[in-house]
Amino acid sequence: MNFCEAKSEVKQLLNKVNPSELPKLLNWIRNSDEFDELLSDNKTVILRNISNELRVSVPADAMFPSETTAHCKMQQCSRPTVHVDSFLYDEDQVDSLCEEGTMSRSYCLTCGSYRTAPLDFISHSFSISELQFLFENVLPDLSGRMLVDVGSRLGAVLYGGYVFSSASQLIGLELSNEFVKLQNDILQKYKLMDRIKVLHTDVCLQDILLQNTDILIMNNVFEFFMEPSEQVRAWRFIMENFRKKGSLLVTVPSLLESLNTLQQEALQPGWVEELPVDYDVYLGRDTDPEAFRQIHLYRVI
Repeated sequence: MNFCEAKSEVKQLLNKVNPSELPKLLNWIRNSDEFDELLSDNKTVILRNISNELRVSVPADAMFPSETTAHCKMQQCSRPTVHVDSFLYDEDQVDSLCEEGTMSRSYCLTCGSYRTAPLDFISHSFSISELQFLFENVLPDLSGRMLVDVGSRLGAVLYGGYVFSSASQLIGLELSNEFVKLQNDILQKYKLMDRIKVLHTDVCLQDILLQNTDILIMNNVFEFFMEPSEQVRAWRFIMENFRKKGSLLVTVPSLLESLNTLQQEALQPGWVEELPVDYDVYLGRDTDPEAFRQIHLYRVI
């Protein structure tokens, strides 16, 4: 049954409902967790299991003390900003932590008062629903293709690509030895090493790899981890080597936002073209449409 047929069947069913009961039924459809259970499958269960395991292996903010540049840059933000890893914590888990007092969504404007303002949350990982959206709705069939994730951290993109796509190779590039070890431990435990490999390396040392990459993923990869001059150098290296015609680039945030922040408009023209993405997708109650809209797709021209 396709979408149009299913839509027609649902409308016919609703027409048979007692009018006095219809509001209750519609409210159930909008708010029931039972529909999310129908949408859940073994793929998301695997990712949740990995998430649960990683959550107890890293600090609460999923950042290691060695990430000094990232810690400093977050302190320099115009508003108080905290890192809440979306792969590790969904909205319900954040709410639970706030209720326990181990996390907060707001900060005090005047110590000891009731004057508060919302904290800015940032994540360097995709959530499980964002990974599903990325591989099932943004990217095409990846059979026979190689995907590279720059700054793979916990490995969320690699695990998502393994369960949601048919990519032949999924390669993570990661500078932190601590994160490389975490990823390799997961790969071994869940037997994912047949298609996934994590390299302890700087992307700027991987010219040959980039020249052969079909899909390049870059999620908040430079802004909080490099000084502006280093970011410009990295972008130039990527633009010089990720040139295979028709290859796809996924970025969060958009290229325009990333490069404008660096005042590098000259880097933009003639390298890639942005492709349209259908953001109108429902993947469960925890789906965040605004988070989906941060995902941008480009094609090398």
